[in-house]
Amino acid sequence: AVVSTQSTGVGASNGSWYTRVTNDGGYLCERYPHTSFGLLGNLYLSEGKPGTPVIRVTARVRTGHRNFVSTMNKGLAEDFPGVVAMGGVFVVREGSTKCHVMPGFSCTPLTSDQDVEQWLRFYEMRAPLTHTSVFLNRDPGLDLRLEHSHCFSSHGDGGHYHFDTTPDTIWYEGFFAPAERIVRIDAPAETHQIGRD
Repeated sequence: AVVSTQSTGVGASNGSWYTRVTNDGGYLCERYPHTSFGLLGNLYLSEGKPGTPVIRVTARVRTGHRNFVSTMNKGLAEDFPGVVAMGGVFVVREGSTKCHVMPGFSCTPLTSDQDVEQWLRFYEMRAPLTHTSVFLNRDPGLDLRLEHSHCFSSHGDGGHYHFDTTPDTIWYEGFFAPAERIVRIDAPAETHQIGRD
């Protein structure tokens, strides 16, 4: 699917960032210059009006094996029998995280989680990191990823968030709101569970 942003009265603008693997095996996080995208998008849409109620979550020191988002999601799954979807922003204020950046498309089919892990490029990213995140406590039958978070920074780090690498010094602060509805666009005819973390 390709989704384009549109605006009435003014030109479309996009404040997104993206990270790409560079020719030397490093990475570069920079502004995304387009108003469309393809492949995959897990989006939380909001009017962003001041005063809208949000849930503030802070955490310092990780004591378990789950990441920040998975820990919140586990709580939702245990306490709410229905589907609850959340979206928002969190910042890693101190510490480091493990993130992946997708290289160019694979020339060979990726048929297992191990294939995906070998194809992706993993890096340690350092704070401060701003993340956009969506997560839901259970799939309502739409073949959705239960959580998806990406980060960016003004110092050049960014990618798909996996977990922190500094559990003793990590500091998270997030602001989230529940979704009013869940929409799936262009569901694939055939699906799989490969590469879903």
